[in-house]
Amino acid sequence: MTGGVPRAAAGRARERSFIAAGRASSQRDCAAQGREAALRRARCRAGMTGCARESAPPRRGIQDPAPTTGAAGGPGSAVNRRLADGGEYMKGFLTRRRVVGGVIALLVVAGLAGLVATRASRQAAATAQAAPAPRAMEFTAADLAYATPRPMSRFLPVSGTLQPLNQVVVKAKVSGEVKEIAVREGDKVALGQAIARFDTADLDAKVAERQGALESARAQLALATKTRAMNVKLLDQKFISQNAFDSSESGFNVASGNVKSAEAQVRLAEIARRDAIVQAPLAGVVARRHVQPGEKVPFDAPLVTIVDLADLEMQAMVPASDVPELKVGMTVDLGVNGFGERRFAGRIDRINPSTEPGTRAILVYVTLRNPDALLRGGMFADGRIALAASAPVTTLPAAAVRNDAGLTYVWAIDAGKLVKRVIVVGRRDADTGVVEVKSALPPNLPVLAARFDNLREGAPVLVKSTLAPSTTRPG
Repeated sequence: MTGGVPRAAAGRARERSFIAAGRASSQRDCAAQGREAALRRARCRAGMTGCARESAPPRRGIQDPAPTTGAAGGPGSAVNRRLADGGEYMKGFLTRRRVVGGVIALLVVAGLAGLVATRASRQAAATAQAAPAPRAMEFTAADLAYATPRPMSRFLPVSGTLQPLNQVVVKAKVSGEVKEIAVREGDKVALGQAIARFDTADLDAKVAERQGALESARAQLALATKTRAMNVKLLDQKFISQNAFDSSESGFNVASGNVKSAEAQVRLAEIARRDAIVQAPLAGVVARRHVQPGEKVPFDAPLVTIVDLADLEMQAMVPASDVPELKVGMTVDLGVNGFGERRFAGRIDRINPSTEPGTRAILVYVTLRNPDALLRGGMFADGRIALAASAPVTTLPAAAVRNDAGLTYVWAIDAGKLVKRVIVVGRRDADTGVVEVKSALPPNLPVLAARFDNLREGAPVLVKSTLAPSTTRPG
């Protein structure tokens, strides 16, 4: 081992000498090349040849010297070999320095990244430790509800159009020219009020004619009466035969019949003249006027439509399966379009004994009083008929049930945490404010009975009988 140390030292000394020699030779070569380049530039300025062959100035650094002749400057001289060995050594040395520098840089970058990650993890841990734990939401017993079985009211929905129970189309009882129409649509009329008049000139003439015929018949009857009385005396005295008396008796009877017929014709003519003045057959409101003054109308032509709004009727279609639960006189709660939340009370007046063709439904006639005439014919009404209560079913308060994006659910408290329970609901009872729950819910599972905001699934929950001032309640 002692002999190797001097050799290593000698090797390093030789390397240093080679490097120094290489540097000196490079400096001499560079000086010589510089002088040669300056001489060529001077020749170019003097117009001499050889300028075109001037090459670019040599690069600085370690280069192999130009080949020369002689023992000291030939290609195989010892100096040149030493310079080549020194250049190769320098290249290897520089390469090793670059590699070592790159490794050191990578180690420094990795150390910095680890330091940054360590500091970030420490800061996150400190933040997590500094953040307070979420406070539990607190509710009172009044905020909770439980699934409870109870009977629910049942209602049968009905709807239809309101129509006046009493309405009439007044028609002409005589033919002729309409002289006057005393009412228009919307006018109120009283029973017996004159609403139209016909021209009575022809009717007056007919009355006079019938009265003349009556007087002629009465004169013939008077003559037949005298003839009959005379023939009775003559028959008693045997001055005429029985056949002659029977002939006179028959003439008397014909004359008597002609008088009665003439009297009837007079009465008919007077009735026709009286019917020329049209009177309202009921008290109500004029819904439509069919003719105008000056028109000639035939017998039985429509003149005016009158409706009585005191009583209205609605025809409702009811499924045949629900008819057995209906009875005449049952109350019907009705709402009419245009009256908002105002309700009207009706009653079942009649039930049709047969179903409507093609519908399998039965007409139920609902009547309602309208003394102040607020309701009008043609208005649409809908309502419900209260039926017998159903068997007990599972119910919850309607305020506890939520519907979000088509999903029906409730907020429940399970194991001290807030959970969302999806349910299926059935009928709703607006009177009692409950809804039927068809899904299975444990009877002892507390459910939030009111609507709260800022609820989170899985949040801790506490149930207290009284709330302290520091209680955390959801918004």
